[in-house]
Amino acid sequence: MSGPLTGIRVLELGQLIAAPFATRLMAEFGAEVIKVEAPGEGDPLRKWRKMHEGTSLWWYLQSRNKKSIAVNLKSPDGLAVVKQLAGNADVVVENFRPGGLEKLGLGWDVLSALNPNLVMVRISGYGQTGPYRDRPGFGAIGESMGGIRYTTGDPSTPPARVGVSIGDTLASLHGVIGALMALLRVKTGQGGGQVIDVSLVESVFNVMESLVPEYDLLGEVRTRTGGALPGITPSNTYPSRDGGFVVIAGNSDPIFRRLMTAIGRPDLAENPDFRNNEGRSRQAAMLDAVITDWTRGRTVTEALDVLAAAEVPAGRIYSVADIVADPHYNARDMILEADLPGDTRVKMPGIVPKLSETPGAVRWQGPALGAHTDSVLADLGFDEAAIAALRQKGAVA
Repeated sequence: MSGPLTGIRVLELGQLIAAPFATRLMAEFGAEVIKVEAPGEGDPLRKWRKMHEGTSLWWYLQSRNKKSIAVNLKSPDGLAVVKQLAGNADVVVENFRPGGLEKLGLGWDVLSALNPNLVMVRISGYGQTGPYRDRPGFGAIGESMGGIRYTTGDPSTPPARVGVSIGDTLASLHGVIGALMALLRVKTGQGGGQVIDVSLVESVFNVMESLVPEYDLLGEVRTRTGGALPGITPSNTYPSRDGGFVVIAGNSDPIFRRLMTAIGRPDLAENPDFRNNEGRSRQAAMLDAVITDWTRGRTVTEALDVLAAAEVPAGRIYSVADIVADPHYNARDMILEADLPGDTRVKMPGIVPKLSETPGAVRWQGPALGAHTDSVLADLGFDEAAIAALRQKGAVA
């Protein structure tokens, strides 16, 4: 069974998180992803966080199903190889600072002239245009300027970060969406290739809901509210008797009535002041206090059992240990076994989303640096002597 992107060739000219996560998603669904890395160094992600035999566990996940080719982009012969790869690709994904590829002679004007149907995803801090385009921008800056950090954390503490690189990931997802839309245009004969300009800042800003119109029309500046969802009541994180927390989302009208009945407050369930979200939000603090009194008298499990019986959306806050042990995660193949060097087996995340007819698959984990250099060059028509000559010149490794 082949993936829906089988036959699509993607050239990755990126490192670390944003561009590589985008191409990982494409590779999981059948695309041939050729990742260009610097000889001797490779993607810095190879050495980030926890390691196995000198290589990052994150690398094995982030680069699964990809082919690694070690090319010296400072070499004319190396650049010629990349141009040839781009000429045969459907998509190029890059996350250089704007102008970086142009300095190398690999800008859109050059590559699109070689391949008019090429789709080029360009991920950067601020986008390819505008007064901030030349500033360096990592995911942390995108999260800060995109608005999410201002709204994250407890109001009594400084703004917090989400525990993962959410800014990079959001940019990756927007890049994939843009690439697929542009590919559809090409493959259905509606037009040629184009640039997908993705900004880290704008990718975060795009998920900030009604932040702007609330400010513009009402002067409302949404800020940090801890575990609560402001203006949507009740939806919060509540403490339990055993020191844990229960997340309860009782914010639709019928669910609110079921929640109040389940916790022994039918008077609030029938109170006309709380028939809709607007009325409940006016007294959010009181309702949260009522729910907190109830959860404090129960363990997490006891509270969840009552809420499940009442069909109220609720859940415990999972650690990674909870995730790995959870039967639902395992039933949906969200925890997969993978082979690493040294005959080591390790659990890895599964694939999202689930496609019924052409599901994604893991064919191999992140490869060694330059593991596919020879095979990729051979596919381009280089024989053994020509590949050896490129190595002697320092163009590839």
